[in-house]
Amino acid sequence: MTTITWNISQLDCLPQAPEGADYVICCHWQCTGVDGAYTGQVYSTTSFAVVEGTSFTPYADLTQAQVLGWIWDNGVDKTATEAAVEGQIETQKNPPIVAPPLPWAV
Repeated sequence: MTTITWNISQLDCLPQAPEGADYVICCHWQCTGVDGAYTGQVYSTTSFAVVEGTSFTPYADLTQAQVLGWIWDNGVDKTATEAAVEGQIETQKNPPIVAPPLPWAV
C-alpha cells in the first residue's frame, strides 16, 4: 500500500502588497509516495495572482493545509497527481522494459 504525503517546501512572497507584508505569490510543493522500498514524487510550483480586497491571512498564521487548499483550488488535480506518483511506483515494481544479462556473458 502506498502512503502519499503532500509537502510545501517554499513560499515566494511579495515583501509588501496592498493586503499586507509577505503576500504569497508562488508555492513550491511535492507529492511523495512510499510503498516499501519504492518511492515516487511529483514536484511543481503553483502561482497565485495578487487579488485586492480578498481575505488576507498574515504569513505567520498560514498553515500547510490552507496553502495546499490553494494549490488544489488553483488547478492542481490532487487525484491525478497522486495517481502519477502511484504510477511511478508501479513502474518500479513492474518495469515495462528490462535489460537482462547478455546470454553469452552468463
